[in-house]
Amino acid sequence: MHASLKPRLALAGIVLAALSACGGNDNSNGFIPFIPSPAPAPAPPAPPPPATPGSVDVKLIAFNDLHGNLEPPRLSITAPAKSGGTVAVPAGGAAYLASAIASLKAKNENNAVVSAGDMIGASPLVSALFLDEPTIEAVNEMKIDFNAVGNHEFDKGQTELLRMKNGGCAKNTPLEPCRVNKAFPGANFGFLAANTVKTDGTTLFPATGMRTFTKDGATVKVAFIGMTLKGTPSIVTPSGVAGLSFKDEADTANALIPQLKAQGADAIVVVVHEGGTTTVGYNDKSCAGLSGDILPILDKLDASVDVVISGHTHRSYICDYGKTNPAKPFLLTSAGQYGTLLTDINLTIDTRTRKVTAKSADNVIVQGEAYTSGANTIALTDQYPAFGKNQQVAALISQYLSIAAPLVQRVVGTLSGPATRTQTASRESVLGNLIADAQLDATSASNKGGAQIAFMNPGGVRADLVPAGDGSVTYGQVFSVQPFGNSLVVKTMTGAQIKAVLEQQFNSGTNTVASPRVLLPSRSLSYSYSLSAPAGSRISSMALNGTAMTDGTSYRVTMNSFLSTGGDNFTVFNQGTDTLGGDQDVDALEAYIKANSPLAPPATNRITVLP
Repeated sequence: MHASLKPRLALAGIVLAALSACGGNDNSNGFIPFIPSPAPAPAPPAPPPPATPGSVDVKLIAFNDLHGNLEPPRLSITAPAKSGGTVAVPAGGAAYLASAIASLKAKNENNAVVSAGDMIGASPLVSALFLDEPTIEAVNEMKIDFNAVGNHEFDKGQTELLRMKNGGCAKNTPLEPCRVNKAFPGANFGFLAANTVKTDGTTLFPATGMRTFTKDGATVKVAFIGMTLKGTPSIVTPSGVAGLSFKDEADTANALIPQLKAQGADAIVVVVHEGGTTTVGYNDKSCAGLSGDILPILDKLDASVDVVISGHTHRSYICDYGKTNPAKPFLLTSAGQYGTLLTDINLTIDTRTRKVTAKSADNVIVQGEAYTSGANTIALTDQYPAFGKNQQVAALISQYLSIAAPLVQRVVGTLSGPATRTQTASRESVLGNLIADAQLDATSASNKGGAQIAFMNPGGVRADLVPAGDGSVTYGQVFSVQPFGNSLVVKTMTGAQIKAVLEQQFNSGTNTVASPRVLLPSRSLSYSYSLSAPAGSRISSMALNGTAMTDGTSYRVTMNSFLSTGGDNFTVFNQGTDTLGGDQDVDALEAYIKANSPLAPPATNRITVLP
């Protein structure tokens, strides 16, 4: 035996003897076998990785034409009632809009919120008095993603629009900026303007935006192309868009799509401030009677576009455009106006084919609070969801309202009856004529311009002027009628030039014989027009205070600063000479009412329509 084994065998013998003495196993020979420990169980196989989902659902939430309506606009949506018939649902108000957006967001974390333009401009006093800073701050609280700028974003010029996005307190208008928030932050969401191009070829704001969404390891991308209507220069102050060109909407979008696809976009959404109308209700999916300037854009758009979110016409609709043009299977939407509706859009994107396989939309009423209109109360209804106030937005609005209140409530004078924007057969309106008279009075003195005639553009009249029961009219009402902050301008024009500008009512830009944009004249001017006469010969019988006007005679003419540089495509106003600037238009209207109280609203007999 090898010497090294002896100690080991001796030790083993001692162990066995000890075990036997302790009464171990009952083996007859006293031997206890060695039992090895069991091997550890093999680890269970790792679970397979979760399967990548075959699709990802994305929610888009859209609105348009908010126009600074921070307070509820006292409007209702006529909606189907559960028992048949219809019910009026009170709608709107930025604090309720914010809550409605949050409610929709909560249904799908993969969401994006977009605005299709005219978020600001032509706003009620609580926003307009502060240069629409309150609206930008309120929308910041709503945490939206993009706003495709509309025409009204340019009302105060591109420099002021850039301030709205970037913040700061630079003074670009007659009104003072930063009167409440001394560090106005600008927008925390993107402005998009793909077809608004500067002289150096770049866009005023980014052309597109992209959002990326994930679900269980799968990723999809949605691209947004934002644009305003190419006709913007003809409906805003020309000086405010000087140096900018507005390109064709469809051509612009089509050129961008290959780039967005190369960046991985799985869905293409066009957000455009142009729209149409239908003959059905706010959420009727038949889209019956669809018409308007959006149609030529849709028919030119690349068929790979999935959704077109529109605006501008203040109409609400949900349209499967593929039923109108099978080659263009777009989902077309619009959420009406003033934050009364939100469009809830749902997309299903296939993660393998990288395409949208399903899409649907509903217009959701932003029901907030009841209101009284005349003798009628529009009450809340339990037939549709009601949304509470977002407290941050409500507090913001309350702050601005409290500062504006003394000015808003100040009585400026009295009217003997209402002055409305309702057009007569001649397309005059009582309120339009009243404003023209006010502007004539403000500029007729020799040291104020020596005006003999004044014109008001109908699009600049934004609200009716209805006195209280005692006939009183407040500054808040006057401001709501003319919220643009235009100044008055007096120019010398010949009779021939005045006739030419009146001819432009029927055949210039978007003005047509079927849909003329008739200027509202002061009491000093009368004339006739015939829609059946040849273009350029429709105006006749022009008279100043009853005396026939002649082509070669010079006259002093007042207009607002919007018209004075060719706004609404009345380009002949540019031919005027000896220009003299005047007061703010809203100040002229206030002074006229005050000086003539109780003021009787004027007649609408200044224009005669001939066969």
